[in-house]
Amino acid sequence: MSSIFGNKFKVSIFGESHGKAIGVVLDGLPPGIKLDTDFIKEELSRRQPGKSALTTPRKESDNFEILSGFFQGSTTGTPLCAVIYNQDSKSQDYEELKNLLRPGHADYTGFVKYGGFNDYRGGGHFSGRLTAPLVFAGAIAKQALKAWNITMASHIKNIQDVCDKSFDSINVDLEALNKLRISDFPVLDESAGRQMQERILAAKSERDSVGGVIETIILNLEPGLGSPFFDGVESRLAHALFSIPAVKGVEFGDGFDIAKLMGSEANDEYLLDGNKIVTSSNHNGGILGGSTTGMPIVFRVAIKPTPSIGLCQKTVDIYKMEEATITVRGRHDPCIVPRAIPAVEAASAVVILDLLLERKGEDGSAAGIQGTDR
Repeated sequence: MSSIFGNKFKVSIFGESHGKAIGVVLDGLPPGIKLDTDFIKEELSRRQPGKSALTTPRKESDNFEILSGFFQGSTTGTPLCAVIYNQDSKSQDYEELKNLLRPGHADYTGFVKYGGFNDYRGGGHFSGRLTAPLVFAGAIAKQALKAWNITMASHIKNIQDVCDKSFDSINVDLEALNKLRISDFPVLDESAGRQMQERILAAKSERDSVGGVIETIILNLEPGLGSPFFDGVESRLAHALFSIPAVKGVEFGDGFDIAKLMGSEANDEYLLDGNKIVTSSNHNGGILGGSTTGMPIVFRVAIKPTPSIGLCQKTVDIYKMEEATITVRGRHDPCIVPRAIPAVEAASAVVILDLLLERKGEDGSAAGIQGTDR
């Protein structure tokens, strides 16, 4: 089982949704990075459940405890381990379902892979609950990326067929990006946002769920980061993004729509902005040949509808090997998309930091990542 990601910066997540705790070990962090623990709390709060009618009513404070690798406000350079204790699990909701395979979940694949020894409560290690330690890792990676002035932002591009505006990656509106970072339901068009929320609440009232798309932009990456073919920036980002439960698609730049264009339309022409080479468009999403172009990276992630719904569905009793029906009870999000945004950004930050440490050197000194006050 591989719950470890990264080359120079390794992230290992552990725990189960209804276990005592979930957590993460970060290996390869350079020493001397000052960490703002309040910022980590803010990032975890962005994915925290139980905050509105749009999310699951499960109440988890997501308070974390750092056990190692952090001393006097800074990273030590040794593995940093943190735990988040589960406080509001209701395992009894899953007792009557333990033999019934929930459609859309990893119950069947997990049962087969681990011979029936997997923790079935709330999806166990396969649960979206495990994105909390990922967001913790991302919050630390984001702080490390400040040494390179790299920032990112995301918005809800669509819920079903209700669409928000797209990012303008040529004329970036920094003020709008800053507003997205502090919004519980980040959209560029507030009117579209209200329609999206209505769609989510309508699905909830029908004991059903909806999915959507998240669009993310990453700013201030230097050109030439990444490698061709198997270790390209797109490859690495997609690897991490597809590790997030419920992600079923990733596209960069114009994505599948670029196939509708002529070559003369799809090519991003080069221009000079002072001594800097830029492009007049960004159809390729800031990546060519597996490496960054220096333009903003733009990508979209498709999130499937929450598989736990209150409607009767067909299934199989895995022990009796009989067909049956199932109605999933318990506390579930009618839409995962809003709470998935910090997980998408966290996965992105982890990848970018890993790539930069590969390029700059493990100690981070070439980028000025060290040098904190002692």
